[in-house]
Amino acid sequence: MDSFAADNLPPQGEWPEFRLLPYPERLNCAVELLDRNLATRADHPAIVTPAETLTYGELAARVNRIANVLVGELGLVPGNRVLLRSANNAWMVAAYFAVLKAGGIVVATMPLLRAKEIGEIARKARITHALCDARLVEELQRAEAPELRHILTWGDGALEARCAAASDAFTAHDSAADETCLIGFTSGTTGEPKGTMHFHRDMLAICDAYSAQVLKPHAEDRFIGSPPLAFTFGLGGLVLFPFRVGATAILLERAGPEDLLRAIIAHRATICFTAPTAYRAMAAHVAGQDISALRKCVSAGESLPKPIFDLWQEKTGLKLMDGIGATEMLHIFIAAPEEKIRPGSTGLVVPGYEARVIDEAGREVPRGTPGRLAVRGPTGCRYLADARQRKYVQDGWNITGDTYIQDEDGYFWYQARSDDMIISSGYNIAGPEVEAALLTHPAVRECGVVGTPDAERGMLVTAHVVLHDGFAPDDAMRLALQEHVKATIAPYKYPRRVVFAQSLPRTGTGKLQRFALRQP
Repeated sequence: MDSFAADNLPPQGEWPEFRLLPYPERLNCAVELLDRNLATRADHPAIVTPAETLTYGELAARVNRIANVLVGELGLVPGNRVLLRSANNAWMVAAYFAVLKAGGIVVATMPLLRAKEIGEIARKARITHALCDARLVEELQRAEAPELRHILTWGDGALEARCAAASDAFTAHDSAADETCLIGFTSGTTGEPKGTMHFHRDMLAICDAYSAQVLKPHAEDRFIGSPPLAFTFGLGGLVLFPFRVGATAILLERAGPEDLLRAIIAHRATICFTAPTAYRAMAAHVAGQDISALRKCVSAGESLPKPIFDLWQEKTGLKLMDGIGATEMLHIFIAAPEEKIRPGSTGLVVPGYEARVIDEAGREVPRGTPGRLAVRGPTGCRYLADARQRKYVQDGWNITGDTYIQDEDGYFWYQARSDDMIISSGYNIAGPEVEAALLTHPAVRECGVVGTPDAERGMLVTAHVVLHDGFAPDDAMRLALQEHVKATIAPYKYPRRVVFAQSLPRTGTGKLQRFALRQP
């Protein structure tokens, strides 16, 4: 009834080639992911938070009540865009599924966004409705969003009161499988935000590709992690994947490494999703703790340095399951199941996807040669009214912006973001490789390596380093780190400039902002 999304999809000639999974032409992903569990799992915990626990039956009732409020009181029609704003909690999930079930389009935003950023998203997606945690509503109210007609909050009793008076029965919108249900805005970028458009079928595809065939969860698993639900890594790992198998999602509003470790222990979590830096931080405190329930640990969001893989395995006996995904692809498309993990490698292409390494002309390069990563499968990039579509999709392939090497056995080895390769005195140097070398030094807590302009060498390898407590950020330490890198990898890759910092700039999803490190 609101054709905005359909009208603003890229021209079909600019879409990637899809390798679709066999879904029916009509499906609503909220029905498939939530309501399908009611026959056999209605009394099983769906969501556990510090504030409340909801069974699948209780969650479905709350979803239906919110959907009735949206449609009956706020006039939502299929195709309207609904902005969601909250930390990870049960009301956020219920609101998410209510929008999906009613045929609306979810636009979830990071809790840390400010009015300016929210306004950019609201104007680009032409947001009409918003459901927001009352603690975060101030920035939303300040945002310039001319088409936003309705803001309804929870946590202050407003949405709760309306839900109490609403019916817990709701007939789901009869969605087409290829109807847009989510516009995910990319994180960590500069300039105008890019909205990635995903269909109902895409929400199931990531469950039936990566989760079912690589992660392989079961109904008694208890998922936990740190990524915000507004980040598609978090949406899949903390909600869609558990719901697809009738498992339990443990949601935390505060999920720093120490909070996450305490919650893993307290809730007997079995599958964890977080970023490499969090695993490194938790490894320092895991000794003597009972994490015996934990059986799978997924690392994504940024590249996984081998020293962190080794440290986590040493401390816990568990292998980190690395993976690369993208907001444009919705979730992970290269990863290895536990029995096929090779430390240092991102892994193998996820069943259902194809991936290859290509040169600037789009030709596949020989194995062992670095080049641009290209991927296609059941999900792919469709930007909302954005000329950058033609850069991301080339000849039917999604070009992720990553430099990779594929070896003779088909494993993919991350080198750098394509725009993060450092060319110094004619050498190609991958910043993450230098970071991995630095992280093996006992003084280094975290680091980021970028290229900075240099008249003599073109670019200078520059390391921004945060030290552990008890180590002095002085010239002696600077020299020690440089010598350590020379002894660990090829000497020409060592950081000629070392900058000590108290912290490193990161996005709300935990990604290192290398572009910020490159600023003068």
